[in-house]
Amino acid sequence: MNKSPKKILVLTSGGDAPGMNAAVRAVVRAGVYYGMEVYGSKLGLRGLIEKKIIKLETYSVSNIIQQGGTILKTCRSEEFYQREGRDKARAYLNELGIDALVVIGGDGSFKGTALLRDEGGPNVIGIPGTIDNDIIGTEYTIGFDTAVNTALEAIDRIRDTASSLNRNFMVEVMGKSSGFIAAEVGISGGAEIILIPEFPMTPEEIIRKLKAQREHHKLTSMIVAAEANKPGHTMELAKKISELSDLEFKVCILGHIQRGGSPTAYDRKIASLMGVKAVEALRDGLTNQMLAVQKGEIVLVDFPLTGNTTRYFNHQEFIRQNDEILCA
Repeated sequence: MNKSPKKILVLTSGGDAPGMNAAVRAVVRAGVYYGMEVYGSKLGLRGLIEKKIIKLETYSVSNIIQQGGTILKTCRSEEFYQREGRDKARAYLNELGIDALVVIGGDGSFKGTALLRDEGGPNVIGIPGTIDNDIIGTEYTIGFDTAVNTALEAIDRIRDTASSLNRNFMVEVMGKSSGFIAAEVGISGGAEIILIPEFPMTPEEIIRKLKAQREHHKLTSMIVAAEANKPGHTMELAKKISELSDLEFKVCILGHIQRGGSPTAYDRKIASLMGVKAVEALRDGLTNQMLAVQKGEIVLVDFPLTGNTTRYFNHQEFIRQNDEILCA
């Protein structure tokens, strides 16, 4: 077991997610509590290469737990995924005496920092932060609950107009490869049809289902669709449905509005607990592991490093996690 680190660094990487600031705050305050010096990297992994590391104190993270986004900023760094870039980052970390790293982000960030560790860099613990909830090994990622509630609020407002004017709406939410946001929002918002990449549906199938619902005197319909790696594809889908039937759909693409906003209580809590546990894991000499939610418990698991590391929506798992709600 390695000795407890003296200097730790925290960074946020990849897309921003509500709750990242809560995790940063917890890492900083836990680190200070355990007698460590804590640093932060501006602009995520790029900051390790461009020498944008700053000292963080307890007061540095005051009044940020309720803020969306990330005070440390974030970006994607192609240079870091090249050996030369990581060599620059490692040399800078060694120069500063950084001996432990907490990375808040997705599987790509975990893979990059694991390589850094294997090449002689500091021990690293990951905190999963992405609104898509699609990192394998964990049932929950920071930001998901906030994104769902943001999208749900928008859908509730759209439904008011749909009901008032007897119109059909198609709402596109985020979800590049996985349909977690669409499924959660669709069920909570009472959508007639939910479209996710794991279970594709043709325009003809959609039309058949909607016409069957019309037989029950349903005057309006709400479709919630994941972007499925093709942002804006719902415009084409609505046009195709119109060409094949008498059904007309107004399209609303929520886009990046789902990333922002003050994090929910759940995201703040999970992020804070994961931040503290990340520091404690580093004190125990652990590395190349991430915090994960499994069966309601926060645990440590190995980084998802090999094969396809994307987690996909599984309806049986979803039913298991929500059986009390779905059976009510």
